[in-house]
Amino acid sequence: MSQVVVISGIAQGMGREVSLLLASQGYTICGFDIEKKYLDSLALELNQINAKHHLEVMSVTDSDKILKFKDTILNKFGAVDTVVSNVGIGFFGPFEEVNLVKALQCFDINVIGCARLLQAFIPSMREKRKGKIVVMSSLVGQVPFPFESIYSATKFAIEGMVSSFRYEVKPFGIQVAMIQPAQVSTNFAAKAQQLPDKNSPYYDRCVRFINRDNELIKKATNPKQAAEKIVKVITSKKPNLFNQVDFMSTFFLGLNKFLPQKLKDKILLDHMNINV
Repeated sequence: MSQVVVISGIAQGMGREVSLLLASQGYTICGFDIEKKYLDSLALELNQINAKHHLEVMSVTDSDKILKFKDTILNKFGAVDTVVSNVGIGFFGPFEEVNLVKALQCFDINVIGCARLLQAFIPSMREKRKGKIVVMSSLVGQVPFPFESIYSATKFAIEGMVSSFRYEVKPFGIQVAMIQPAQVSTNFAAKAQQLPDKNSPYYDRCVRFINRDNELIKKATNPKQAAEKIVKVITSKKPNLFNQVDFMSTFFLGLNKFLPQKLKDKILLDHMNINV
């Protein structure tokens, strides 16, 4: 019987590429997104390869719809083998100037949204005593970057939450893994990168940071390349807890383990061209 995977944020980028790769391997694809036009085009692609699928337009912030979606999937397919929490939004800006209302929205999507999705599907996995949870984290979940304080905080929170509850679900046969990309060549960063006012004391360094980030994105791993590595985690019999998909995340996470703080700081600030 076909393995059933649920993917949030499935319509574009890595979520979309992961779904197509898994579909080509015979997986039943279930997922949701807020972008209807991209969801519709994904459904057409899945139909072209005769993949079983169920896609819905909804937000990860809607608890009631997530529970209804869960009931629909379980009634339709009987069980879910893997849940991939992929939804997330970026957040850029000097901490001093952060709009905290918008910051709270970022936490609601990136952290609580992930929790909503996983809480919905863990009970059926626990009862079956089998399942896999794959959560999209980030390099900045362990190596915080300047001007990304809120985004970094959400990813630190994700890693703490997942690292904690994995102990709780392991006795029920549920495996847990996290993906830690640094940069993938999508429009994800561009959506978040809004410069502060020109009178801001942080303006010059923010400009340099964004210019450097855009340079790096041009050379970054593309969504298909990242998806290939994510699919290996999903299909692994015993996935690692932490998994990287690009050189930059592997490099910085490696440095983070061994180098003294002053040297790590210098490397990071030089790398992003924002040393004072």
